[in-house]
Amino acid sequence: MTHMTYPEAIVVGFIQGVTELFPVSSLGHNVLIPALVGGSWAADLNVSAPESPYLAFIVGLHVATAIGIMVYFWRDWVRIITGFFTSLRDRDIRTSDQKLAWMLILATIPVGLAGVLFEHEFRVLFGRPIRAAIFLIINGLILFAGERFRTRRSRQADAELEQQRAAAVLQRQQAPTERERVGSAAGTPAPAPAGGGRHAAGSRGSPPASASHRAVRQDEIERAIAADERLTRRSYLDAVLIGAAQILALLAGISRDGVTMVAGMFGGLSREDAARFAFLLATPVIFAAGALKLPDLFQYGHGIYGPILVGSILSGVGAYLSVRFLVRYFRTRTLNPFAIYCVVFGLASVLYLELK
Repeated sequence: MTHMTYPEAIVVGFIQGVTELFPVSSLGHNVLIPALVGGSWAADLNVSAPESPYLAFIVGLHVATAIGIMVYFWRDWVRIITGFFTSLRDRDIRTSDQKLAWMLILATIPVGLAGVLFEHEFRVLFGRPIRAAIFLIINGLILFAGERFRTRRSRQADAELEQQRAAAVLQRQQAPTERERVGSAAGTPAPAPAGGGRHAAGSRGSPPASASHRAVRQDEIERAIAADERLTRRSYLDAVLIGAAQILALLAGISRDGVTMVAGMFGGLSREDAARFAFLLATPVIFAAGALKLPDLFQYGHGIYGPILVGSILSGVGAYLSVRFLVRYFRTRTLNPFAIYCVVFGLASVLYLELK
């Protein structure tokens, strides 16, 4: 008889969606939170138990999480998938979209093979709360090391991006607006917007919200295309080595995106580009993990389809919000806050589990 309550589904679903993209290990939290809460949560949400309904729940969450990520990156995935099929049609790889598609495919192969061969062993041996807490501490140390021992190439890549941003901002500030160019050509000052008074002055300083949103979105699209061009200057071997780091995330407590980012920075990527590659790489891996365990959803999910649906919706929303935040965050900030969180939460969990 399977059992899972809606409060359990709501809490775990949203946390799954957020922690899948944050470099703090979603699987580690999936294992630790029920154990820390205790009681029926520990009984209902035991990932290492045979025939556990929690496995079916996690399958639904993973699929929803991948959908949430794809919603944010849908334009990028249209380009990448189109690049994949055009490379097959042309039997050649010429564009950055085509090469990025194959880089992502090749980078997914190592963790895909490891997941198929050893997922059960990793889940049974390492899906215990105390071990998840220990690996969460190790994850924090990996993130610290990723920042502390970044390669010179990675630091230079960050510096070059910062210089490019500063130059772009200066160019936009110096470039005359369309209104100013028209006024200058006519020999008259640019006309003030209709409405007069303080309203007109305010209108001159702040464009309509819709125009501002379009400008922000266009800037993000241009950043994404530029980042993909930088990524595809790397070799296929670089992509495979970065992707292979995801194997560590089969251990509950080790973050997939965290270790992928660290591997990317060690390979010379800027922090921003390492984060982007990690987020793009996460989508096929999460989808594949969900597809691999999909039979569990039908085998063990009877009676809990309602909680699975609610938790999955929140997981997708959490993934979308988190990736939207993190894409901007990693343009200028580091992994250190997440490293501190992992070490502190991991140590506190170890002490609580040992002393309770």
